[in-house]
Amino acid sequence: MPKIWTNPGDSQDSGLRDVAIVGVGATPYYRRGESTGKSITQLAGEAILAACADAGLSVRQIDGFAYYSGAGAGYGDKMESVDFMETLGIPEVRFSASLTNGGGGSAGAIGLARAALVAGDASVVVTVMALQQHKQRLGTVIAAKPVTPISSFLQPSGLAGPGHLMSVLARRHMHQYGTTRDAFAEIAVSTRQNALNRPKALQRTPLTRDEYFRGRMIAEPLCVYDFCLETEGAVAVITTSIDHARDLRQRPVPVVAVAHGGTREWGRGFSWYGMPDETFTSSGHKSIAGHLYKQAGITPQDIDVALIYDHFTPMVLMQLEDYGFCDKGDGGPFVESGAIRYSRRRKPGSIAVNPHGGQLSEAYVIGMTQIVEGVEQMRGTAINQVADAEFALCTGGPASLPVSGLILGRDR
Repeated sequence: MPKIWTNPGDSQDSGLRDVAIVGVGATPYYRRGESTGKSITQLAGEAILAACADAGLSVRQIDGFAYYSGAGAGYGDKMESVDFMETLGIPEVRFSASLTNGGGGSAGAIGLARAALVAGDASVVVTVMALQQHKQRLGTVIAAKPVTPISSFLQPSGLAGPGHLMSVLARRHMHQYGTTRDAFAEIAVSTRQNALNRPKALQRTPLTRDEYFRGRMIAEPLCVYDFCLETEGAVAVITTSIDHARDLRQRPVPVVAVAHGGTREWGRGFSWYGMPDETFTSSGHKSIAGHLYKQAGITPQDIDVALIYDHFTPMVLMQLEDYGFCDKGDGGPFVESGAIRYSRRRKPGSIAVNPHGGQLSEAYVIGMTQIVEGVEQMRGTAINQVADAEFALCTGGPASLPVSGLILGRDR
């Protein structure tokens, strides 16, 4: 049986709920290299304008920026608030900050926006991520970096990118708990099924189990279908106070809980390999999960839809364990049972994972598509809507710290 988290309050009224997401916007999603005619600033600006239109706000009302990945657009380009001010006509910014490291901060950046709003440092905050890969493929970003004392034993081993690094964690989970590639196949196949009816998804043809096992091996035991897509584009999310939110165009989506960080044992995570055994076979999210559930006053059983950061299939399985949807080591049987398959109504003992097709089949924009889907699920407007959904979990990472999580709720 999965761990039962302590519930400190009534799930109908608990959690933060002092700020809300009011607008989401995105560019079209492009395959790697297809957006080269546009700059990072142009892509991000288009997403910001789309999010403003969604919210019914003027772009001139934005006065805060909450980034992650060090305000990096991928791992080479940078985003600067002043560029957006000049190109979009934003008259004044009162807050501009970023979480460190990579995609692990995607969900946590909404918490950074909340911090600015609660402190009174801003009134309308945008979180944006843009990505192009024509300069540097993220799949080989480790090999492209200068050698450091940390990386000096990784690069000569052929560990060229995040997928190669995480293949080592996947193999250890298989050794420790008997997990098989059948579980990874189920994640890839079910996620692809969710993308078939989505107009913007870049993979809209069914993936069969046989096709999965015929897939080209990239970093054993991970094949091409275990890797997220190599895509480009931008996504923006606008957050404001709950009172302001209720005066705007869309149904507000309150932030029920949000956390970022992690424990020293996870540390540099998959680019270090110094973790103790139990942490080695994890996503580094267990402490984040505990903070979220305590803050929200709910348990894993209350989550209706999980938007799991799916850059690689084994890390979906390990996040399901860390967030308490199944016991440690039981992720393989849990997934293989069909428990993560989308159905309109949630069945006991199951959880719909990435009904939008995730980063494996819709598009990879370093975690932001998960937040868009969480917002649409809570608005009740998602293409693959979970009926009567009250809580959506969005995760950022696994990556080197910080990793993060976000629980969104339905406005009451």
